[in-house]
Amino acid sequence: MSTPRDQPARPLGRHDGEEPRVPHVLRAAAAYAWRIIAVGVVVRVAFSVLGQFHRVAVAVFLGLVITAVLRPVADLLARFVPRPLAVATALIGGIVLVLGVLALVGETAADQRTGLEREFVAGIDRIEHQLEEPPFRLPPDAFDDLQSRIGKLLSSHRSTLISTALSGASRLLEVLTVLALALFCAVFFTHSGDRQWRWWCDQLPDEARRRFTVGGRAAWRTFTGYTHGILLVAAVNAVLVGIALFALGVPLAMPLALLEFLAAFIPLIGSPIALAIAAVVALASKGPFIALLVVALIVVIGQIEGHLLHPIVMSWAVRLHPVVVALAVVGGAVAAGVIGAVVAVPLVAVVWAVYQALSGRTGEPR
Repeated sequence: MSTPRDQPARPLGRHDGEEPRVPHVLRAAAAYAWRIIAVGVVVRVAFSVLGQFHRVAVAVFLGLVITAVLRPVADLLARFVPRPLAVATALIGGIVLVLGVLALVGETAADQRTGLEREFVAGIDRIEHQLEEPPFRLPPDAFDDLQSRIGKLLSSHRSTLISTALSGASRLLEVLTVLALALFCAVFFTHSGDRQWRWWCDQLPDEARRRFTVGGRAAWRTFTGYTHGILLVAAVNAVLVGIALFALGVPLAMPLALLEFLAAFIPLIGSPIALAIAAVVALASKGPFIALLVVALIVVIGQIEGHLLHPIVMSWAVRLHPVVVALAVVGGAVAAGVIGAVVAVPLVAVVWAVYQALSGRTGEPR
């Protein structure tokens, strides 16, 4: 007669004729894992498709940016004139404003050309003399050897440079094509974008229609808020940089201010890069002391942008933690270069706003 001690022990959580039970934690992790893999595959396919049609995607994005800027102006003008005339007036006025700023910057650079060449030559000579003195003590012929090496390099790669210039001309044609398509999209988005969205939602089932309507409103509200906020931040940065560079006597103050305006569209890293270029210009034209003042300007404007402008201007539009913004910018730059760095933050902000709207959450960032 067998005793309980002689019977084989059964594994915990297992009965006769049953398979061993999988722990709940492992089952939950597996369920989340395959869903994450599925989402990753969908995102990868979506980015692959966008990569094949990246010019169209960029044109649509620029069209949405233009619409976010011009739509309030067109809505205001539509109170007094017909809608098509209001849209045309706002679009033409925006184009004239942009071309006027570019013409003013080009004229300023052309007027300073002669003086700039003289200042840059004198500045480079001054830097060479300073590097020959303590503590660097570079030999006097080091720069002559460097210039000869650069000349030999350019002459040996002349064909490559010519082909690069020709490819640059073709790239310019692509840029103009994208801009033309963006303006074309902006005209119709500004004129009847809301009707187009309603038509799209009407093609969907009732439940999906409601969710798309809620998500679309949240997405557009966040996107327009981000666009207006980043324009305001970029304009303030450009004005501060222009005034400071003009006061320090740095040449090309207006073109460098325009560069700062464009660079501010890349959060966190755009402004320091633009101001670093300004510091190089100041070093070559005005010497190390003015260059150090420009470096100090980088720190001051970075503090103003990070602790004053972004929290006040952008917090009501983009509820993202600074770490998320930094990761989005770096990830977008790795995935798609400069365009990815520009698009990443508004894309993440829109996705987060849609998620909060569909889940009924209105939480603030902590």
